[in-house]
Amino acid sequence: MGEVIKILIVEDEMLIAANISLQLQNLGYEIGGIFPRGEEALAHLKEHRADIVLLDIQLKGTLDGIETAEKIKELYNLAIIFLTANTDDLHFRRAKNTHPHAFISKPFKKLDLQHAIELTASNHLQPMRPNNSLPKAANSPIMLEDRIFVRHNDKMVKIIIKDIQYIEAERNYSRIYCCNKSFLLVITLKEMDKKLPQEHFIRIHRSFVINLSQVDEVANTHVVISKKAVPLSKTYRKNLMERLQTI
Repeated sequence: MGEVIKILIVEDEMLIAANISLQLQNLGYEIGGIFPRGEEALAHLKEHRADIVLLDIQLKGTLDGIETAEKIKELYNLAIIFLTANTDDLHFRRAKNTHPHAFISKPFKKLDLQHAIELTASNHLQPMRPNNSLPKAANSPIMLEDRIFVRHNDKMVKIIIKDIQYIEAERNYSRIYCCNKSFLLVITLKEMDKKLPQEHFIRIHRSFVINLSQVDEVANTHVVISKKAVPLSKTYRKNLMERLQTI
């Protein structure tokens, strides 16, 4: 088993820092330390390992968050995620020049933090670590309002939800079919069905969920989507026909 991903939090509002620390520990990450000043974080990094640095742009020490990020980039190959609150254009341009992996605006939602960390862990750390070193959460699809990020060939690939044609169960996994590509997800079809927008997707078989807007034909035993026949169970047919009349 590889090492757990270690995250350093550099944030001078201690309540926010403590909240972030708790959330990340619940997701399976290790907190390497919480520091209110950039200078303290840099001193810590001389002696201790970290993988990701969560960094407030507007720190109150000798170094602001952007200057701290510049020094971290000079000395270490670490991923930077900026925490921002009402950042003006000048600060944003300066921050962007440090090539951070993400910006999270305050106040942020728990999912914003989770998604930013997971994408950073996948994109920055995956080439350097064995597959089993990432927390389980990072191997699952990341569901946003209109898109999904899935792991494919050691990268996180974006799929626009409306472009999904259908999804097939493969034991405890799900395979998304989209145009001429397919992606295997580490999630059951039942769980996937719960996460998808119900106004667009419907289950038509114990092993298939389809996108209603992608249906070309409906037969007694199957539907046709882009010239592919997807099985249709009798128990789901009535519900499908009712739903098709409403779109």
